[in-house]
Amino acid sequence: MQQMTHILANLQAATSSEASRPPAFKTPSMKAQEFFDGTQPFKVRSFIQSCQLIFHNDPANLSQDRNKVLYATSFLVGRAAKWIENYLSNLNNQDSSYLLNSWPLFESQLFTLFGDPNEVREAEAELDGLRMKEGGHVALYIADFRSLG
Repeated sequence: MQQMTHILANLQAATSSEASRPPAFKTPSMKAQEFFDGTQPFKVRSFIQSCQLIFHNDPANLSQDRNKVLYATSFLVGRAAKWIENYLSNLNNQDSSYLLNSWPLFESQLFTLFGDPNEVREAEAELDGLRMKEGGHVALYIADFRSLG
């Protein structure tokens, strides 16, 4: 009887501690971030989007702007790495307007320095050229429209 009481007490303790513990959540593994060298303007947008997917997948570690910028910076090589070197030499700067502490500013600078300067003009030309073909499906037209820029 005493052994049965002991087993029951252990069982109750185990179930109560499991109930109070939040369920473990493991984020799905994702494709590794690609390096960005700054030589191909059309790759800026995909680099930023890839970073943002990783940020959303790991909010515990990548919710603060500084962490986002430092993460993205670790994947810069070539021309892009040369550009960021001066900022990295001043890592202790905590000013919120400093590039390493502001994801929006970092993202904007990447587009300005390494993006396609004709991106808007090219998107406008693509939009002007978009036509629904006679006998075409609306769904295909919508897909073409959404795939622009």
